[in-house]
Amino acid sequence: MNRIKTWLNQYEPMTLITFACLAGGLFLLQRLTSEVLEGETLGFDQAVLLWLRQPGDLGQPIGPQWLVHAVDDITSLGGVTVLALLTLLATVYLLLDRRTIIAVFLFFSVFSGWLASTGLKLLVARARPDIVPHLVDVGDHSFPSGHAMVSAVTYLTLGVLLARTQKYRATRIFVMGAGIFLAVIIGLSRIYLGVHYPTDVLAGWVAGSLWALGCWLISKRFIERTADEADSERR
Repeated sequence: MNRIKTWLNQYEPMTLITFACLAGGLFLLQRLTSEVLEGETLGFDQAVLLWLRQPGDLGQPIGPQWLVHAVDDITSLGGVTVLALLTLLATVYLLLDRRTIIAVFLFFSVFSGWLASTGLKLLVARARPDIVPHLVDVGDHSFPSGHAMVSAVTYLTLGVLLARTQKYRATRIFVMGAGIFLAVIIGLSRIYLGVHYPTDVLAGWVAGSLWALGCWLISKRFIERTADEADSERR
């Protein structure tokens, strides 16, 4: 018992909460993957996709035409080109700001997250939805949603690491909130466009969040805090 207390005292409460979230997220992802492979979620997935289309014409989504254009623009925010540019620009910014370690860690965190997304797609090899016409061109596997997972990996990791460079807590919260908001709307856009099942997107969010959370934990443990960070945390 004393050993357990000693071990717990070595870690901050937030670190312990993070470990609990990682464990819970991994369990959720494992269960969701299992249910998808067994076909248990197909009825729910198809019902949601059909609900988002006009009953008389499955090629037409619900809502006004401007919404379709808006969703198409939103989904491009999770594309490889946009995410690669954002990662590159953020890395260069951190290098110019003399935060070399964070810059290198950011680049490899996002890049390895992309590789993880590709590996999961190949492992599960779920076919794309065919119950409704796709509103954008797609060509790879469906589970997990690459846009949902990679956008979560990129925007949340960017948020986590860029927040470390901010002096004020309010700015940190805004940066993280913006990353979460972008990851959510990008995932929802994939369902609306009919190119992913809802469970694909949910799995992408969970996996991407786990990856970003793990990166935050590693950076907190091994990357030394700046003077601004320490001052902000004291406040």
